[in-house]
Amino acid sequence: MHHSFEVDGVDHELWLSPSQQGYRLHLRDQVIAPVALTHCNESSGILTIAGQSEPVRFAIEGDLIHLHIRGRTRILRYNDPLRACASKNSETHALVARAPMPGFVVAVTVSSGQLVSAGMALMRIESMKLETIIRSPQGGIVDRIHVKEGESFEHDAVLVTLSKEGR
Repeated sequence: MHHSFEVDGVDHELWLSPSQQGYRLHLRDQVIAPVALTHCNESSGILTIAGQSEPVRFAIEGDLIHLHIRGRTRILRYNDPLRACASKNSETHALVARAPMPGFVVAVTVSSGQLVSAGMALMRIESMKLETIIRSPQGGIVDRIHVKEGESFEHDAVLVTLSKEGR
C-alpha cells in the first residue's frame, strides 16, 4: 500500500516491500534497503536504513508524527488514503470507507447501527500478507457493512457506509 506524508508542505509518497533482509523502502524513484525500526518503548526506537542505525524519538498525535532524529525534529502529516477515497463520495448525508487496496476482510469490529467516532477501527483487512486497520473517516453511525469476514474486495470498493449523527 502506498502512503503519503506531508513534510514542510511537500507531499512524499512511499511504500515498503518485503525483502530477504526485512523491508525495502520505495521513495520516488529510489529503493533503499534494508530498512527496519526496532522499538525501545512507545516513543523511541532504533531506525536502521541501509545498514546505518540511528536512535529516534517520536510522538503520534492523530495524523501528525513528531519525529526527532540526528538532533532535528520534523513534523510529518500522514495523508490517509482512506480519507481520500471517502471524500470521493458526493452524497452529503453518507460517508463511505473504501478499500485503499485489494484484499480480504480479516475481522469486522463494528456492527450496523453502532455509533463510531473519527479514527475508530471499523475492520481489519489483509493485502499482500500485511494487515491494515480501516478506520472511520468521521464520526457517525454505521449504516451498512458491505463485506463479511473472509470476503475479498477490489481497490476502492465500498467497505462500510456511515450516516451522519442525527440523520
